[in-house]
Amino acid sequence: MNPQDTEHANSIWALFHLPSHWPVQTDLLQWCQDMRPGEAAILVMAGVVYLLFGWYIFKALVTINAGLVGAFIGGRVGQHLGSFAAGACVGGVVAAAAAWPLMKYAVAVMGGLFGALLGASIWRAVGLDGNLAWAGALMGLIAFGMLSFIVFRASVIMYTSLQGSVMLIFGILGLIYKYPELAPKITANMQGQPGLLAMAIFFPMILGLIYQQTQLGNPEGAKKK
Repeated sequence: MNPQDTEHANSIWALFHLPSHWPVQTDLLQWCQDMRPGEAAILVMAGVVYLLFGWYIFKALVTINAGLVGAFIGGRVGQHLGSFAAGACVGGVVAAAAAWPLMKYAVAVMGGLFGALLGASIWRAVGLDGNLAWAGALMGLIAFGMLSFIVFRASVIMYTSLQGSVMLIFGILGLIYKYPELAPKITANMQGQPGLLAMAIFFPMILGLIYQQTQLGNPEGAKKK
């Protein structure tokens, strides 16, 4: 394997690597700096799709999410068994295949994961004990998971808007960091204003929520009344 292939394989494995601590803003900015231009462009395009068409094609998007989560879990298991690629492929296919017929439960799982991440982030943002961040994650997981069954459409729109906004902002940052003259300014502004990154994610999410709620009709595969 040549050096370029080795570097590419390492970058793919890095996507499946769990951090040793809860990522803070500095870690996220470093991840954006290390991002390749192609990866950043894909994030931007995918973010726009999730933001604007999340409800309309939510079945396909949720299936993709399930496949990625399954690939992550399968890759981790496969790594211990000696074949990361095989484990990731099997896990991704099985998870995607299971998500399609069990769409409501897949949305609930997706919402629970988002809720857990959001709950833990808020827990740490308000200055509570970081060792107990799991409590905030658990509350977010339960709340968002249950919300998926109570208000399904609103939950799908909210989850896809949040995911799309995160992908869009991180992709834009990844592209901006490719310009050496802009990178130090972006880092300085982000570190000087800790809430700036959260605000940058919040506004596109709200715009996506409003657009999907007011402009889009029945989702893909839904029966028209």
